Amino acid sequence: MTARSGLWITLEGGDGAGKTTQANLLEAWLSDAGRTVLRTREPGGSEVGHLIRDIVLHHRGDIAPRAEALLYAADRAHHVATVVRPALERGEVVIQDRYLDSSVAYQGAGRVLDADEVRELSLWATEGALPDLTVLLDLDPTIARARLDADDKPFDRLEAEKLEFHIRVREGFLALAEADSDRFLVLDAAASPSQIAEAVRARVSPLV
Repeated sequence: MTARSGLWITLEGGDGAGKTTQANLLEAWLSDAGRTVLRTREPGGSEVGHLIRDIVLHHRGDIAPRAEALLYAADRAHHVATVVRPALERGEVVIQDRYLDSSVAYQGAGRVLDADEVRELSLWATEGALPDLTVLLDLDPTIARARLDADDKPFDRLEAEKLEFHIRVREGFLALAEADSDRFLVLDAAASPSQIAEAVRARVSPLV
């Protein structure tokens, strides 16, 4: 990726881990510090992404695992090219809910595809783009499911998967973090939101 003056932070973790809460807290802190912040997500961070999000998360019926991985990669290619990279070139801080690590965890580990192939597909789609920092909110899937149940909202296609799927996803995330420890900050998502936010700010401070 070309040189830039912006900062790119992604938040990862299983459904119910609290990514939205931490993104809100981080955005408020950075905005108060005078930084321009762009909030985005995958899938769905662009007009094309909204269409793909509806397919991969709300389509009624099965989607072949490889087709699912390709749809996420297509969303990612367009999202990075039209949303993320321009924001970074403007010097903004991009806070993003999910990126390629989610594909490796969900389609690689969860769908039992080759994790390296899934990762390489996304790297090809985005011309090798990787965030400056990835915050992984790690949570026991049984606790995450209890949180989702308490929200009393319809599950999307991935949230509705069985516990065994979400266990594989968690293991996939942790394996990614271990393999790329310089980029990842792994936090216990069972801690209080304020404790998690403090740890995130401590890691982000030297970058801004």
